[in-house]
Amino acid sequence: MGGAQTVVANIANNICGNHDVIVASGEGDGKMWDMLDARVERVHCKHLKRNISFFNDLRAWYELRKLYKKYKPDLIHLHSSKAGVLGRLAFPSKKIVYTVHGFDTIRLANRRFLSIEKMLQKKCRAIVAVSEYDKRNLNAEKIVNNVSTVYNGTSLPVVSENISFGIPSKYKKTVLCIARASYPKNSNLFIEVARLLPQYAFVWIGNKEPMPVTQENVFFLGNIHNAAMYCSLADIFMLPSEYEGLPIVIIEAMSFGKPVVASNVGGISELVHNGVNGYALENKAGLFAEKINHILENPQVYDKMSQSSTELYNKYFTVDKMVTGYKEIYNKVLGKECF
Repeated sequence: MGGAQTVVANIANNICGNHDVIVASGEGDGKMWDMLDARVERVHCKHLKRNISFFNDLRAWYELRKLYKKYKPDLIHLHSSKAGVLGRLAFPSKKIVYTVHGFDTIRLANRRFLSIEKMLQKKCRAIVAVSEYDKRNLNAEKIVNNVSTVYNGTSLPVVSENISFGIPSKYKKTVLCIARASYPKNSNLFIEVARLLPQYAFVWIGNKEPMPVTQENVFFLGNIHNAAMYCSLADIFMLPSEYEGLPIVIIEAMSFGKPVVASNVGGISELVHNGVNGYALENKAGLFAEKINHILENPQVYDKMSQSSTELYNKYFTVDKMVTGYKEIYNKVLGKECF
C-alpha cells in the first residue's frame, strides 16, 4: 500500500472516535479499506483514477460535488496531486487542507502540471509538505500559500507468527526492500548492489509481476499483505529510488530498529542521518555496497545505528506526532479548537 493511503488511514482511525469521518478514494485503494476503523465511512469514487482522462476526470469531479452536497463536511483533507486538483476545483476553498506527498512527482517527473499547482495554491486554506525538502522546493517554485511541514508517521506494524522469507539459509545477512518494482524505484540498482555482495540475501517485496533475475542472491517475493512486518526479519533496509517524498517504508523499518541505506532523494536525508542510523547516498552501486557491508560487518556500528533508528522514530515519526501536527492545522482552518 502506498504512503499516502497509509497516512490517510492512520489519520482517519485516530480521529473517528470523536468525529464523523468519511474516506473517499478511487482506483487501487482497496487495501486501504481493510486498514480503516469500522467507524470510518468508506466511499468508492469509481471515476477517480491515476491516469489522466478528460471524461473520467470530469465524472470524478462530479462525484466529488455530489459527495459534498450529501455530507456537507466541515473540513476536507485532500491527498496527492490528482485528488488535490479535482478536490480544489470541487470543494469550497475555505474548508480544504491539501497534502503534497512528494513534490518531485510534479517538479521533476511531471513538470508540465506545475502551472496547475501554482494556479490552485490559493484554492485551499493550507498546503502541507511531508518533508522540509518538499517545503523548500514548493517555496522555490513560488507555491507559498500557507505551506507547512508535517512528517509522515506510522505505528509499529503487527507481526504475524511464523513468517519467513522462504529463502535459503546459507546467506549471512538479509537486505530488504519494500517497494513497487517500477519507476521511480530503482530495482536495477538493487540487483547491482546484490551482485557486489553475494554473501548477503537481497529480498524485494512489492513487485506485481515476476522479475527477470540472474543473481542467485536476489529474491523478488511479489505483493505480500502487511509487508512492513517483514522488516522484523531483515538485518538492514535498502531503498533505491530516483525521487521520493517521505517514504513510509523507511519509517516502518526504523520502527523495528533497522539501519537504513537509501538514495539521497526527496526527504530521505531527514529520515536517514549519515553515520547515525544509516546512509543516504548517491545512486551508485559501489557506494551502497560499501556502506551496507560496513554496517553489517561491524557489530558495534550496527547496534549503534539500530538504536538510533528506534530513537529517531519515537521522537519524530510516530502516528501520534503526525496526527498532532494535522490537528493543529485543522483547528486553524476551522478557527476553533475541535481536535
